Amino acid sequence: MGSKTEEQNTLTILHTNDIHSHFEQMGRIAAFIAAEKSLGRPVCTLDVGDHMDRMAIETEGSLGSANVDILNRSGYDAITIGNNEGLTFTPERLGEIYASLKCPVVCGNVRMADGTLPDWLQETAIVNTGGFRIGILGLTAPFSDFYRLLGVEVSDPFFALQDRVNELRMHADIVILLSHLGLASDERIAGMIEGIDLILGGHTHHLLAEPIAIGQTLVCAAGKFGRHIGRIVIERNPVSGTCRIREAGLIELDESAVSDSEVDRAIKRHHEDAAYRLQRTAAVSECELAVDYEHESELGNLLAQSVRRFAGGEFSLVNSGQVLGPLPPGEITEGMLHALCPSPINPCVVTLRGSDILRSLEQSLLPEYTGKKLTGFGFRGERLGGLCADGLTILFDPEAPAYSRILEARTSGRKIEPNEEYRVGTLDMFTFGAGYESLSRGTDKTFILPEFLRDLLRMELGRPGAAQEASSCRWIRA
Repeated sequence: MGSKTEEQNTLTILHTNDIHSHFEQMGRIAAFIAAEKSLGRPVCTLDVGDHMDRMAIETEGSLGSANVDILNRSGYDAITIGNNEGLTFTPERLGEIYASLKCPVVCGNVRMADGTLPDWLQETAIVNTGGFRIGILGLTAPFSDFYRLLGVEVSDPFFALQDRVNELRMHADIVILLSHLGLASDERIAGMIEGIDLILGGHTHHLLAEPIAIGQTLVCAAGKFGRHIGRIVIERNPVSGTCRIREAGLIELDESAVSDSEVDRAIKRHHEDAAYRLQRTAAVSECELAVDYEHESELGNLLAQSVRRFAGGEFSLVNSGQVLGPLPPGEITEGMLHALCPSPINPCVVTLRGSDILRSLEQSLLPEYTGKKLTGFGFRGERLGGLCADGLTILFDPEAPAYSRILEARTSGRKIEPNEEYRVGTLDMFTFGAGYESLSRGTDKTFILPEFLRDLLRMELGRPGAAQEASSCRWIRA
């Protein structure tokens, strides 16, 4: 143990990112933070976004309030938002969630449509702890088209960043950027912006066991799901007041790590409360609807119907992997719909060439596509699954060679021709090139927020005759 003077001239930075509502890790994180604070040194704890994920029952059932409670109990000093906060909740709901947060939310490239800063957000912040002045900036990934639909403008994260760093530098001993941009952007910022001591990264779930040094900046990141926590030790010269980074690395929080019992009890209560709230009846199913990930099925067809009816288009194409099991008959609760379709994925309408449509239909008959494991892009399923259609009839020969099995695809009014264009209701996930890559080539994209696929399923289940329609065949064997 060093002297009191040495302890007070040593600062520990702890950082997490992309926890994605893995509540089972949050007690371990809280215990580690408490243990570091018990050493007597100043500690600053930061989160780099995507703490929330509506796949978790605690987050869905509390609409994010459970996450804020655990952030408070764990003792975070500042956070930024990721796309899971910014795009799966409205800005109004974020205002309600963050009203009880005991630390600042920092992000410099988010504004409301009228140019004002949301009242729950700060462009920069200064955290004062143990005589250290820690300047905090935040940036989040610019999914501008999606944010605009929620009345939010997310600007180029690089614009005017040097000016903001310069301003913050005058008031801080150390400057830290919370970057929910991804590793490539972090490295670019480190190479072009002067005056940032630490870039704490996220979004691309990169795990940096050793930080990357670029110029005078260290780039750090702690992977995903709270399996690691970043730990950085900074020393201050007691005479000159200058700071230097003494060490930076990661601590693995595996199942043997100590967990905070009070935080664990709070999480248990949040789980129970969420389960109770999600017992509300959302819809009634006329019959059982099965799902098949390699062949056409009633539930897949119902999902395609829901997208076409809600979003529009001549026809719709969705993947069956969006639903994680069959839908039973009778009352369907909100919790059942959430468990069945947990992905925070939104519908959209795009213009696609016939050749790209036909190629994706061919791929839908290949096991390497239907069984594909997919992560990211909002997808929370176990496999991609085949394509489900509504408003489209596909004649196919399963015995023909691959990529020559589709004999004809036809809407009610016309045949799908390779060189013609069609307006198609589909999923935002596909526009990122995830899954069926040819569906990403669409133009004139119209995204629809904030409704998720489970919301569309609920609406479609409430439409008389929808389940019966879903039993009619779209894929016809030659």
